[in-house]
Amino acid sequence: MNTRVLVSLALLVGIGAVLHAVIPGIFFGMKPDMMLTMMFLAILLFPNVKTAGLVGIVTGVISAMTTGFPGGQVPNIIDKIITAFVFFSFVCLLKKYGQTVVSAAILTAVGTVISGTIFLTAALLFAGLPGGATFSALFLTVVLPATAINTIVMVIIYPIVSAIFKRMNITVHV
Repeated sequence: MNTRVLVSLALLVGIGAVLHAVIPGIFFGMKPDMMLTMMFLAILLFPNVKTAGLVGIVTGVISAMTTGFPGGQVPNIIDKIITAFVFFSFVCLLKKYGQTVVSAAILTAVGTVISGTIFLTAALLFAGLPGGATFSALFLTVVLPATAINTIVMVIIYPIVSAIFKRMNITVHV
């Protein structure tokens, strides 16, 4: 992994961290996870195992530090690492179809649902769900809206960031 790729990953994760910190909570402190969108974007632009592992760990740790979910630190780390590798697997499976805005949007939607499911399951097992909320209630009120938001954001930013990286001669879609 060269320095340009590392700097690009750091910028994406940094942007995600700022967005994650400033987005207000929707339900019981849970909020749409913009770190997740940036993690997905990083894996789409630089699809390899090292990128998935690195960005999954870093995103998980930063999400854990900025979470508003009670007891959400460990679930955030678990969620991001597992989701990064699952998302990377999907990217590899769909690589022969090309990376388009449509495929990025579909992968983001599926990845967000997977991430939300892993997070809520881990939170239920490690810390319990806040305020007596049920898994399905949190899934419907937080994960599904986050899926819609993340997908819309990806549709907007993927072509922009991809074009910028190509102009800067940063190798994308390796």
